[in-house]
Amino acid sequence: MALDYRWLHDTVRARFASDEAMEAFLPQALTAEELRSKGDDRYLSAMSQRVFQAGMQHAVVDAKWPEFEKAFAGFEPGQMVLLGLEQIEGHMQNDRIIRDRAKLQSIAKNARFILDIRQAHGSFGGFLADWPGSDTIGLWHVLAQRGARLGGRSAAGFLRLAGKDTFLLTSHVVARLVAAGIIGRTPTSQRDLQAVQHAFNALQQSAGRPLCQLSAMLALSIHPAF
Repeated sequence: MALDYRWLHDTVRARFASDEAMEAFLPQALTAEELRSKGDDRYLSAMSQRVFQAGMQHAVVDAKWPEFEKAFAGFEPGQMVLLGLEQIEGHMQNDRIIRDRAKLQSIAKNARFILDIRQAHGSFGGFLADWPGSDTIGLWHVLAQRGARLGGRSAAGFLRLAGKDTFLLTSHVVARLVAAGIIGRTPTSQRDLQAVQHAFNALQQSAGRPLCQLSAMLALSIHPAF
């Protein structure tokens, strides 16, 4: 079964007072040029922020993130890859940040991941810019396998923070995909994830919209914005 974009658009549009209000509500992704122009320190910052958001209220992590930026000198990967046990223990005494030893240790691991990608692709932003949206779940897999603590929803969450176009498998998005017969439950198998990817690819061909907007629209078709 396929999702009909015209039905999706009309269902979501009915929840807003105007076309302009709907468009203003929908998220925006960065262009390929914008992704390339961002420094790798910004990607390590976003990656680390997503790691700390996992299992916590995002607003709490976001409020503390300026202190993280100060504590970790702007997340320059070449410096962060050198974080050792002694430095981590020092950060564990800093009550202005969230003191989770395992998550703090992931910063150096993800710095190494970013440096490895930089060596192969020139920059992490270039790597993201070149990855096709039609294989978003493939990018999630790379992040989960090569990054630290980027499994589950964290890969997509990081991409959203970084500005790379991606869909999210929130409970409302999954509910709409189940209702449409695309999947039978929350997708975990490669077969189900491929079915989700195919559904988004087909929607994108019909709509000409970025994946992040289609994801939001699917969620809104189940759960109203207001």
